[in-house]
Amino acid sequence: MQIFSKELKDTDVRVRLSFPTHCLEHLDFAGNNSVDLRVKDSCGELRVIRCLKRNGDYKKPVLSKGWLKFVADYGLGVGDKVVLLREDDHSLGSQFRIEARRTVVLLGQKAWGEVPRAT
Repeated sequence: MQIFSKELKDTDVRVRLSFPTHCLEHLDFAGNNSVDLRVKDSCGELRVIRCLKRNGDYKKPVLSKGWLKFVADYGLGVGDKVVLLREDDHSLGSQFRIEARRTVVLLGQKAWGEVPRAT
């Protein structure tokens, strides 16, 4: 099940990734303002990426610690897309899968293709 997809902006690739507030319903913060998400990337590697929600009425969530390493490992830039999906992998211990996508042109048509790991 897809939680969100987002075309990356400058702040997303340099600082942190913000995503829609309605996605909070898929995350268990257990009364805290942060949770470490155990995510499987496209290579099957387990990553821990911290998700923070802001205090107060505006609880917009952001991915912080671990996010920029993912950006660097996949060579992501402005205009690329990231997709977070709910996917339990009990053998790996992950609860989510994260994918990096980039536009490619196939037979004159634009499409989103998976980004291979850069490093």
